[in-house]
Formats: sequence, C-alpha cells, structure tokens
Amino acid sequence: MAQKDYYQALGLQKGATPDEIKKAFRKLAVKYHPDKNPGDAAAEERFKEINEAYAVLSDPQKKAQYDQFGSTGFHERYSQEDIFRGFDVGDIFRDAGLGDDIFSRIFGGGYQRGGGGFNRRRRGEDFEMELKVTFQEAYAGGEKRVAFSKSGVKETLSVRIPAGIENGARLRLAGKGGPGGGGGPAGDVYLNVTIRPDPVYTREEDDIVIERQILFTEAALGAYLEVPTLDGTKRIKVPAGIQPGTRIRLKGLGFPHLGSTGKGDFFVRIGVKVPEELTPKQQELLESLAKEGI
Repeated sequence: MAQKDYYQALGLQKGATPDEIKKAFRKLAVKYHPDKNPGDAAAEERFKEINEAYAVLSDPQKKAQYDQFGSTGFHERYSQEDIFRGFDVGDIFRDAGLGDDIFSRIFGGGYQRGGGGFNRRRRGEDFEMELKVTFQEAYAGGEKRVAFSKSGVKETLSVRIPAGIENGARLRLAGKGGPGGGGGPAGDVYLNVTIRPDPVYTREEDDIVIERQILFTEAALGAYLEVPTLDGTKRIKVPAGIQPGTRIRLKGLGFPHLGSTGKGDFFVRIGVKVPEELTPKQQELLESLAKEGI
C-alpha cells in the first residue's frame, strides 16, 4: 500500500494543533470542492485526499494511531470505511455555500448521511477476537489458522503474522466479517494479538534479553558460553572481570523491525552465582583469596 502523508496533504507539519488542522482543511476543501471545479478530475482527487486526511487527523483516536504507527501500520488497523465512519463536515460546506451531499456524489453513492456522519450503506458486521501467538511466532512470523463462528457456521481462516509483530497489535482481515445487506460489502475480522510470555526470553521493544548465571571464577577469569538465540546457538566470550548485571550484545539477532529493514539486538545479561554451601577445601581457598583482597 502506498504511503499516505496526511499532514503533507493538508500542508501541515506533524504536531499541528486541532485548530490548525481544521483551518487548513477548511481552506483546501473549499478550494478543491467539486462544485467549484466542475469536470476537473485532478481537483476531485485532491478533494478526496484532503477529506481523508482530515477524517483521520480531526479524530483524536485515529490521529493517535496514525502518529504512532505511521501510514502502513495505520491502514493495517483501519479500513476506508473505518476512516470515514462518523465523519461529518456538512457545516463547513454549508457555511461556504456548497453542497453537503458531496460524499454520495464523489464516492460512488456508497455513503449516506445519517447519525451525525457518513457511513457505508448496509455494511456487514465486524468481528473482533483475540489471537494468541507464541514468542517464536511473533519473532519469525508466518501463517496461522483461526476459527470462529459466522451466522452459526464455523469458519477457519488463514492469517499472516508479520515477523516482528508487537503485543497488542491489531490485524485486519478485510471482507471476512458478517455479510452486508442489500448488496452492501461484508464486514471485516479484527484480530487483537496477544504474545504469550516466554520462560527464557524477554522482549524490550525489538531487542531480546536472556539471563545467564556464571560462576564467580568465570566472572573473574573470563569464560566462553553457549547461548540459545532464536537463530540458533551462539558462542560468546565473557571478558575477565565482568560485573553482575552487565549485558553482552549480539548485534542484529533481535526482533525484525516491523515495517522497515533491520533487526534489534540480542543481549545476554550476566549474573554471578554465589554458592549456598562450601566444601572445606572451597572454604579454605576462599579464605586465602580474602586475605589477598579478592
């Protein structure tokens, strides 16, 4: 899907205030309104772009999602119908002496006015459910089957899990929801992603952290460790004199950056095991080291 810069569409910078957004929209919408540009296909396309940008940026929830996830992530969560649901600019057009039924004209009659906004006619019901994935599935991505009941009939769908998906992400299966009425479009299925905790690995944004306990002698003298990463076992060097809590970095072995290239890193957080009991020989040796100031 092509990237859409809604701020640029309104001639604004990210962080524009609600008043600045409304003022920019009013100016551009009146300028490119089809009633003022009859037969001008380019002006009509610009008008559509302006209205879509304002529908998102004038809605605090949609704007927050767009600012957080960018164009690609936003459109994975919101369909075109979602964007315009509840959107109403009739007062702005009426104040300018322009027709406020423009949506039904330029969007192919698919929108009707009502309930304080424009909504797709007889659109099918959206379904929403939780999708649980393992830590490894979130890391590698892939296909997953989900089952649900639609109109009393069990259905199974295949969904693509993007590599690097985050906990709380929302996936959309367009047109897989309830059937529309009177020839209207079907609804969508939304999957709210929950990533199961892993007993070994912890995720910190796109980095992966693992804990490893080593002996005091290994911490003092240095050692080599075999570490299980999600890309296979790696051998790392523990430098002599390492302090508890130090993290050893394996570059590029973390989660893929969703929507871009590259990966996070893999960190091994070092802890030092202190023996709970000592043999007489160990006791004697440690007492000797203590006398040496170690």
